[in-house]
Amino acid sequence: MNNNMQSFDFNSVSQLHEALGIAKPRHPLFSIIRFEDFPQIKVENKTRLIADFYQITLKKECPCKIQYGQTMFDFDEGIISCFAPKQINIIRKDFTPATSGWQLCIHADFLRAYPLGQKIKDYGFFDYEINEALILSDEEQKSIEKIFEQIETEYHLPIDNFSQDVIVSYIDLLLSYCNRYYSRQFITRKTFNSSLLARFDELLNVYFADALNNGLPTVGYFAENLNVSSKYLNDCLKQVTGQTTQELIHRKLMEEAKDLLASSELSVSEIAFRLGFEYSQSFSKLFKNKTNQTPVEYRLSFNNQS
Repeated sequence: MNNNMQSFDFNSVSQLHEALGIAKPRHPLFSIIRFEDFPQIKVENKTRLIADFYQITLKKECPCKIQYGQTMFDFDEGIISCFAPKQINIIRKDFTPATSGWQLCIHADFLRAYPLGQKIKDYGFFDYEINEALILSDEEQKSIEKIFEQIETEYHLPIDNFSQDVIVSYIDLLLSYCNRYYSRQFITRKTFNSSLLARFDELLNVYFADALNNGLPTVGYFAENLNVSSKYLNDCLKQVTGQTTQELIHRKLMEEAKDLLASSELSVSEIAFRLGFEYSQSFSKLFKNKTNQTPVEYRLSFNNQS
């Protein structure tokens, strides 16, 4: 890591408020902040930020660039970004924060007693990269803004026995809308998604074209080479094909295995090694799971048909 890079780890919502020089959160595990209320922030060096809580932001005006992984993303329109705990963000020294919008900070403990505490883990967009953020239409943005406004209103009311229940219900609604709009975004980006699928298929073919043992292909390998996050790749391919990235990899593995079983005299162990399996038993188990036949049974049945 660059020695000139600063690093800030925020273990609590209160610690983030203190670092920003703003009032303590009204609840130790939750806060909502308007970007209009952020102090002027000057970053002297590249800065690494990690927070131990969920963050959901609606940025309406943000003339800044943030590096997420190896990607620089330029915020220049209203977008939603969602961050899971412990995600790493890197901001450059020319960083300028958003001038309009909201930021929600939600510690996992705030949700733990509610179904949303588990449900939130299933939303893949919390693991998307910055350049895979949700870009809202004007109509969608108005709907999202109303929810943020409701959360903000509830946050500033005197706390009672129902306060947390109401806020959690609004967060649940907000995430449901995000999920809905992301599904729309996948649909409206058919050209990009089809291109991503084509590039994924090409990478799969290249991967198996090499007879040397490269090891089993992983979702992470394809995501990295396609410059997207694993979760985004998975959700995008599932929207286009109805199958997850792992299911598509397994389908390709089975196609290659069947070709080798049918057209070569390689042993099952040799085929397993060529496909990247460390142990032939693992290959046989996956093959049986996907085809209801062992590799030997498939070879015999294929030969009997010939």
